[in-house]
Amino acid sequence: MIKFTQPAVAGGLAACVIAAAAMAAGTAPGSASHPEARASGTTAFADSSTAGPAAISFFSQVAQPSQATVDQSCLQYPATCYTPKSFLTAYGIQALHNHGIDGRGETIVVPEVAEQPESQFTDIRQDLATFDGLYGFPAPKLNVITTLGGASAPYLAGFEEIEDVEILHAVAPEATIDVVLVPDSAGDSPASIVTALTDFMQLAVSRANVLSISASVGEHYLTTAESAQLTTALQSAADHHVTVVASSGDTGATSDQDFPTAPVKEVSMPASDPLVLAAGGTSLAVNPATGAYSAEIAWSTSGGGFSHLFTRPAYQDGVSGMTATRGVPDVASDADSNTGMAVAVASSATEYSLYSTGGTSAATPLWAGVIALADQYAGRSLGFVNPAIYRIGHSPQGRTAFHDVTAGDNSIVVVPSLITGYRAAPGWDPVTGWGSPDAQVLVPLLARDIQP
Repeated sequence: MIKFTQPAVAGGLAACVIAAAAMAAGTAPGSASHPEARASGTTAFADSSTAGPAAISFFSQVAQPSQATVDQSCLQYPATCYTPKSFLTAYGIQALHNHGIDGRGETIVVPEVAEQPESQFTDIRQDLATFDGLYGFPAPKLNVITTLGGASAPYLAGFEEIEDVEILHAVAPEATIDVVLVPDSAGDSPASIVTALTDFMQLAVSRANVLSISASVGEHYLTTAESAQLTTALQSAADHHVTVVASSGDTGATSDQDFPTAPVKEVSMPASDPLVLAAGGTSLAVNPATGAYSAEIAWSTSGGGFSHLFTRPAYQDGVSGMTATRGVPDVASDADSNTGMAVAVASSATEYSLYSTGGTSAATPLWAGVIALADQYAGRSLGFVNPAIYRIGHSPQGRTAFHDVTAGDNSIVVVPSLITGYRAAPGWDPVTGWGSPDAQVLVPLLARDIQP
C-alpha cells in the first residue's frame, strides 16, 4: 500500500494526459474530441483554445505477446493466488459481467506515485497487454495524468500501480481508469500526504464516478487543520456524487508505522473519515477450478478499530459492537498475499511473471470497481454509498449481499509489544466491516436503495 498519493489540478492549469491504448486489437482508444486518433492511432494534440485545461494526448499501441514465457507464477504449486476468473466468480462479479454490467461509461480515478527510471519498474502498458492476453480482458481505457507528478517517465509502474490498475480493470473491464501521478516525495511527511491527497481529490472530482485511494496515515500524525483539510476535500467529492473508497491499513489495530513514533492503537485517515467507504482485509478460500466461494477469515493485519477524531456517524447508529466514535472498516475483501488475485508483471514483451495481490490496497480497487458496476447498473453516480451499505447490512438481504466474516482478529505484535486488536464477529465488526461482496446481489440492492 502506498502511504501517500494524490494530485490535483485546477481548471486553468495545463494537464498532460497519456492514454494507454488497445493492445490486443491494434487500435488505440480515442476521445470524443479526437475521433481521428481513435481511427488512426496517431498522436493527437488538444486544441488549447478549447474550454478547460489544455491537454496533450498520446495514443500508443503495445502488441500483446504471442509466445510469452512465464518467469515465475503464483499459480504454480504451492499456489498463492487465484486466476482473475476464479476471483471474480467468488465475489459474484463474473455473473454481472455475463449480463453486460462491466463498468462501461464509468470512470475510476486512482492516485499513484510517479516512479523514477529504475530496473525494478515496468511499463504499465506492457503489463496490461500481458494481463489482457492471458485472461481475455478487453483493451484498457487508461489515462495517465502527469500534471502533479511530472511526465519524464509516465508509463513506469511499481507493483502498487500494477495491482491497483489490473484489479480495477478485472472488476470493471470497460470502465475508464485515470491514473493521476503524484510526486515521489508525497509520502515524506504527514503534511505532504495530506497535500497530495487533497490535491488529488480536487482534481479527480471533476472527472470521476469513483475514487480508489490505497493510502493511509495514522490519525495521531495529523493536526486539526490537516484532518479538516481532508474532510473538506471529501465533502466536495460527496457533493459531486463521487464515491471515495480508501484502504483501512495493513498493520492491524495500529496505524501505519511510517514515521518515528511509538505504535498507537488507532485507525488511519482518510478511511476513518465518515465520508469514506473504508475497505478492510480478509483471507479468501475459493475452489480454484470453479471459482465457487468457500470461506473467508479476517486478514490478520487488516486495519480496523475506532476513530479518535470522528464521532459515530448516523449511519452507524444501532450497529452491534459500535462505540461513540466512527468504526472502521465498512466492508472488506481479500488482502492476503497468499490468497490474492494473479496480476501480470511484464519484464519484456516476451517474459512475464504472475504475482499475488495483497494488502488492503488490493481490497480498495476491488470495492471501487464494484461501486462502478453499481453506478452503471443504476444509470447514475451513486456517490456517498455508506448509508445504503449499512441499511443493506441491517436488512435480511444483507445475509446474501455480503459474505459475513466471523473468524480471525487483527491483534499485532510491534516488537516488543502486543497490541490487542478486535475480533471478527457476526454482522459488522471493526476488522472486516460487513464483510466481502456478493456483487450479483449487492449491486442491484445499492442501485435501488440510493434514490436520485
